[in-house]
Amino acid sequence: MLTLSLSFPGGRYHATPWGRHVNEADVAWPPDPWRLTRALIATWHRKLDHQLYPEILFTSLLGLLADEPPHYRLPTAVHSHTRHYMPNRQKSTLIFDAFARIDPTEALIVHWPECQLDEAQTALLDELLNCIGYVGRAESWVEAKRLGDWNGELNCFPGSTQIDQETGGIQTEPVQLFAPLTPDTYANFQQQMQSGLALRKLKTSELKSIKKTLPISWLEAVGLDTADLQNAGWSAPPAAQKILYQRPIQALKNSVASRAKPIPSSSADTVRYAVYGKPLMRELDTIRFAEHVRRAVMGKAKWTLGETAIPPLLSGHGLNADNRHCHAFYLPQANSNGLLDHVLIHVPGGINDDMHRVFGALKTVKGFDGQEWRLMLEHIGPREDFENVSPIVQSASVRWSQTPYLHPWHCKKDFDASAQIRRECRERLLAEPTEIRLLPTIKPHGRELRPIDFHRFRSKRGLVQPDTRGSFWQLTFAEPVSGPLALGFGCHFGLGLFAPVKANE
Repeated sequence: MLTLSLSFPGGRYHATPWGRHVNEADVAWPPDPWRLTRALIATWHRKLDHQLYPEILFTSLLGLLADEPPHYRLPTAVHSHTRHYMPNRQKSTLIFDAFARIDPTEALIVHWPECQLDEAQTALLDELLNCIGYVGRAESWVEAKRLGDWNGELNCFPGSTQIDQETGGIQTEPVQLFAPLTPDTYANFQQQMQSGLALRKLKTSELKSIKKTLPISWLEAVGLDTADLQNAGWSAPPAAQKILYQRPIQALKNSVASRAKPIPSSSADTVRYAVYGKPLMRELDTIRFAEHVRRAVMGKAKWTLGETAIPPLLSGHGLNADNRHCHAFYLPQANSNGLLDHVLIHVPGGINDDMHRVFGALKTVKGFDGQEWRLMLEHIGPREDFENVSPIVQSASVRWSQTPYLHPWHCKKDFDASAQIRRECRERLLAEPTEIRLLPTIKPHGRELRPIDFHRFRSKRGLVQPDTRGSFWQLTFAEPVSGPLALGFGCHFGLGLFAPVKANE
């Protein structure tokens, strides 16, 4: 027997089935024996020394592989695609690039139960597998090797649909794979076709084109260019045959069912989304975008859970007076250009299963003027999971304003903004700052900003707002304080956000 292991380091396998247009977004899965054979032919032609590995030896190896249709063990794969426009002077063309998404650590097993190779053929095969770069399209990087002893379970094989005799349920789904004809079968087919062509009334150009695709050499016939075969009018490669295989049901899962889903975790308290749309909102409009995000979350919660089942930790309503801000903070995050391209939602009280469902279903955010932004869920988990991608969650003993702080109470004698910051920290059971320093401006992206440059007002009518101007501060603590840290009026909508001060700042 012979067993090969194929793994895809890029996590993708690109291959369009024969006769299908690329925009049909179909994927040939598993790789056809025909496609594997042609990959070996390309590798032999381009990378091997033909004096060490002559054509007669190579043909004998491929002939043995063609004598028996292989069996497979398929790893979990997901049918995915990307869409992009190809530039064109008249009109841009939308292209669907489909592929199978595969775990790079899992291997595709190809197994020939009865195949026996001699020493020279084995050495040639090992060298081919060592040199092969891809199977299918060039993006499908592959690492291939021969397995000495393998007795694992196979799940894709030639044959008819399997049916459970007790329940009558279908256990497999059929798929047609192309495999090369054996050299003897092709020789007979080639002679019959040549004889038939002599009796047909064809134009000289047509006859020449067809004869070009029916060479005497089996190796040459299997290695013919696909474009030449299609130009000659072949609906299928003349040196190939279709074989009915049975693969597991949902062996190539639909991408809709495989979108990122939150994994329940008792410690999860944070979710992060990437934001896409044109134009993206500015960091100066943080509070406005945060309100849009919260409104989208409330709408999705109402749709998913029901109007009376919206979790108080999402809405902030119906909580005890001593909840100490345990409900959701909606914190938009800006890129180096000062545009809001991510949003972090932090729920100190924890994310339960209902909230997981809401966050997993959230896809878009809409503004008041019809603007729409798409959201891509990146991760749901504990705050610590985001320290490398979102600095605001990192622990630090010195933090300074990223957005204006608006004091939540009216100022009085001995109760100015700095005193209110200390009071908030006490009420939230945080350590009080050892030093509070007023900053006239901040310079987050090379541009000097004042508090009044930011939008500082909620859209909620009738809301009392003691501070309308805002201020920037630097807070120093005796011990590092975990983020995200947002204080003051509008802190659940991105205002009063304090980011860690970097060592070189």
